[in-house]
Amino acid sequence: MARLRLSLRLLHLALVIAFGTLLAGIVSLCERIVRHDLMPLRQRLTRWFLARLGSALPFRVRVEGELPAQPMLWVANHVSWTDIPLLGALQPLSFLSKAEVRDWPLAGWLAHKGGTLFIRRGAGDSGQVRQQLTRHLQQGHHLLIFPEGTTTDGLALRTFHGRLMSSAIDSGVAVQPVAIRYLRNGQPCPVAPFVGDDDMLSHLLRLLSASACDVEIRLLQPIPSQSCSRNELARHSQAIIAGVLQADTASQGPAEAA
Repeated sequence: MARLRLSLRLLHLALVIAFGTLLAGIVSLCERIVRHDLMPLRQRLTRWFLARLGSALPFRVRVEGELPAQPMLWVANHVSWTDIPLLGALQPLSFLSKAEVRDWPLAGWLAHKGGTLFIRRGAGDSGQVRQQLTRHLQQGHHLLIFPEGTTTDGLALRTFHGRLMSSAIDSGVAVQPVAIRYLRNGQPCPVAPFVGDDDMLSHLLRLLSASACDVEIRLLQPIPSQSCSRNELARHSQAIIAGVLQADTASQGPAEAA
């Protein structure tokens, strides 16, 4: 039964990725023909694709809170690569990712065609990246970043880096904090986190071999960026997300005996 479940899920996922590849190729061709950036179209199609990708993963998703009507800088805690399809299915979004992802086979190309912005850590180009993010927000596009800069096991937050928050201040948009957590039998899921020396294939096979787990996504109260420094925005958003995650964990109590 477990092998059959894994095979069916792999087939479903492969079909979704194949269609997404075809879709990205068509959009890329259209951009070459019209010689115009089709970012709004790319974001809408990416949302549609990520929703299908998320449905191919073994998750039961529950969303709380209101989707922002105005473009905002979304900031979220980061547990796994699966955060991206689950959050990207909520609203047309662009993501900021580490530059290494651009070189991933197929996934990097799809991310690029979907409108992902890439940053090379330690490359000394923070000013250029800040301008790129600001311009993206000023053009009316939602943007999501993971201020921790890496994934965690979901049990605690790392420090939110404030330098990328400057784009919200420069463009005059609010910050939309988002808390995401993965639960299995009411406790933090040990399978979903993508951390340490995990590689994509091994993690994917473990995930698809496991039974479905629950994902809770909380859209929290937006934070106005006016009259705030980037470090204040970082600390405030981190505190809000940490408070929700800690309160939710405490409310679960100990796991029930099997």
